[in-house]
Amino acid sequence: MPQSVVFDDLEIGEIAIELDDQEPQAVIAWALETFGDRLAVVTALQAEGMAVLDMAARARPDVRVLTVDTLRLPEATYEFIEQVRRHYPGCRFEVLKPDAGEVAEMEQRHGRDLFYQSVPLRLTCCHVRKVQPLVRALRDLDCWVTGLRRDQWASRAAIRKVELDHDHFGIVKLNPLADWAKQEVWEYLEANNVPVHPLYAQGYTSIGCDPCTRPVEPGEADRAGRWWWESNAPKECGIHCPIETGGFEHEAHAILGDTH
Repeated sequence: MPQSVVFDDLEIGEIAIELDDQEPQAVIAWALETFGDRLAVVTALQAEGMAVLDMAARARPDVRVLTVDTLRLPEATYEFIEQVRRHYPGCRFEVLKPDAGEVAEMEQRHGRDLFYQSVPLRLTCCHVRKVQPLVRALRDLDCWVTGLRRDQWASRAAIRKVELDHDHFGIVKLNPLADWAKQEVWEYLEANNVPVHPLYAQGYTSIGCDPCTRPVEPGEADRAGRWWWESNAPKECGIHCPIETGGFEHEAHAILGDTH
């Protein structure tokens, strides 16, 4: 097994400053050289994630790629996963799935569509189906690469291109598109013939689980189609944690303890 690469907050702070004005490809190149096989691109195969995956695959065709199958994804997503596999045949894809026992226990207690009942139960479902499978995979990594952008949602406004993820064992979290605008992402996809999820053509702007995602209406924010029935609730599942608050994953942990 490759030797682990560990940084402290001071070191990562200095690196973040150095890379803050660099293009995403340069940020990814630094990470690939630094972490090697201890790095993975983590993506739900949405536009930003596909841009990051494409950049990483161009730099290293056999890059490791993780995506989470919550077992409630749209059929179009399952078909798209196979399309992406064919487009990047050298990439080492891993489809993560939730623990069957945890899902069964959750559904027995609260029903299969518990997420419609309350925000706490929705966060519980996200925790079991999405957060936990990823957390288990991140234990073996030193760096994970995301497609987060600062202007996607308020909870993401302060992200840096390189940061320590203290919510996930202190490994490095890479956000190479942090300062990109939505238009830049789509220009990259078009210019480089990157596969695009088919649901975008149907009005979706953020794609998650089938029962929890809908197309957006004109004038709505991109993430308005996620958990649209909720009010005054975070448009987060718990995977990506706001720096300022300590993260919705902590919230999900607490909620899981209250409802389990």
